[in-house]
Amino acid sequence: MPANDTPKQQQADRPLRTKGAVRTKGAVKRARRKLTEDDVTVVEESMLKRAVAAAALGNAMEWFDFGIFAYLTVTISQVFLPEGDPASNVVATFGFFAAAFIVRPIGGAVFGPIGDKIGRQKVLALTMILMAAGTLMIGLIPSYDTIGVWAPILLLVARFVQGFSTGGEYGGAATFIAEYSPDKRRGFMGSWLEFGTLAGYVLGASIVTGLQFGLSEDALLSWGWRIPFIIAGPLGLIGLYLRLKLEETPAFQKQQEQAAERESQKTPFLKLFAENWRALVICIGLVLVFNVTDYMLLSYMPTYLEQNLGQNATFGLILIVVVMLLMMVVITFGGRLSDRFGRRPVLAAGCIGFFLLSWPTLGLVQTGTGVGVFSGLLILGVVLVTFTSTMPSTLPALFPTIIRYGALAIAFNVSVSLFGGTTPLATAALINWAKDGGYGWAEDIPAFYLMLAAVIGLVAVYFTKETAATPLMGSGPTVGSEDEVAGVIDDYNDPTSELARSDWAKEFSTSQIPVVTADGLVGEGAQDTAPAGS
Repeated sequence: MPANDTPKQQQADRPLRTKGAVRTKGAVKRARRKLTEDDVTVVEESMLKRAVAAAALGNAMEWFDFGIFAYLTVTISQVFLPEGDPASNVVATFGFFAAAFIVRPIGGAVFGPIGDKIGRQKVLALTMILMAAGTLMIGLIPSYDTIGVWAPILLLVARFVQGFSTGGEYGGAATFIAEYSPDKRRGFMGSWLEFGTLAGYVLGASIVTGLQFGLSEDALLSWGWRIPFIIAGPLGLIGLYLRLKLEETPAFQKQQEQAAERESQKTPFLKLFAENWRALVICIGLVLVFNVTDYMLLSYMPTYLEQNLGQNATFGLILIVVVMLLMMVVITFGGRLSDRFGRRPVLAAGCIGFFLLSWPTLGLVQTGTGVGVFSGLLILGVVLVTFTSTMPSTLPALFPTIIRYGALAIAFNVSVSLFGGTTPLATAALINWAKDGGYGWAEDIPAFYLMLAAVIGLVAVYFTKETAATPLMGSGPTVGSEDEVAGVIDDYNDPTSELARSDWAKEFSTSQIPVVTADGLVGEGAQDTAPAGS
């Protein structure tokens, strides 16, 4: 180099290097980032089983608390409201049911970001406490005949507590299981979360059915209805114990370590949130079809059979319990199907199934015969399994680790509040409106509601990226044993493999950022950054 070159010119002409990048005069050319053993997380089978079991059991107890309110809707309307038109009182009680969904987005907005900051496990323990407290409170509130208008007011407060806690529950539990699960088994492991949901519903429905069958109507109205709500207290303590025994997820731990190393590069949550707006919209659409169909079948149908078809309350609950038990048998198989064939084909099949089958299956239900009603409910239940088995692994994969809990909790609960939790209320109100107007299709409104949700869901599925068998955004690959590590690295290095061609691999391979030293140069051994989006 000429001796008269200035130091500044010498520096400008010098190649600047970092791992995976070479820069000359401001231009950066990146080499493909290598995947090493340190990037692959190995989750022991025993730890995985404990994590999935604790999350699923805790979720079961949460939804036991939430479900018994739906199954006791008619009774609660008589206990907490003044005498009036039974149909109007049922609609009003569904308003209390829907009230919990008003505060769910608030709960999600509070608990979600906290879960991304301090950990998933701590927040899930807190939501367990709040849900049990809100449910126990309902069981202790005096009736309208005893304290008048304070009865529905206190019921509303208790529902708000339930809704607030539930706002942080599903997103956290789904995130927890997804981050613990090996990539190739995430669908199967995630399906256990909804297995827990169904187990909670079954337990709640079974207790309510037993009370309706074993107690007189006067005894049920007087004190019997309180039993399942009071049971929530000790169940909540069991769920709390299980969740306190859990360790934090490997993905969150790694993200926290990397965040500490990159303190100066932290990005505000709201900016990250805004950058993922497309995923948020997709999540809302997927949750819409998932929860409208779920609440229509598992929460509203028993009331529809009793109020609109004149069936005995116990009859409808028994059939729903049997349908849910059969759903529990096949739900994990649905998760395995999504691991093998992909999330999108399974979800699309569910949307098409609801669009084509909702009307004829509701016709079977309207026959009023045991065989007809059960057949209609069972068909709807089997189609619903395509969502319950697949959504717990699909939804967390939409977002990067650093905002996964918060983004999922907020999007999930906004959608549930606007569309899912209002399904019983909106359906009952629309039926009453159509009947008052003399429309002959009033009783078919549940089918139309399901068909509309299916169309919206199909659009959301179309824009959803396939994430089966690939790592979560912002995380490295996760496997179930040390023997699988070498295979994952080989797949990443093989340009023809599905892993190498995945969106995750494209982001990971280019995720290095040059680190500038104090003298303005990029160091030879600069620190690699975390995967993009982490």
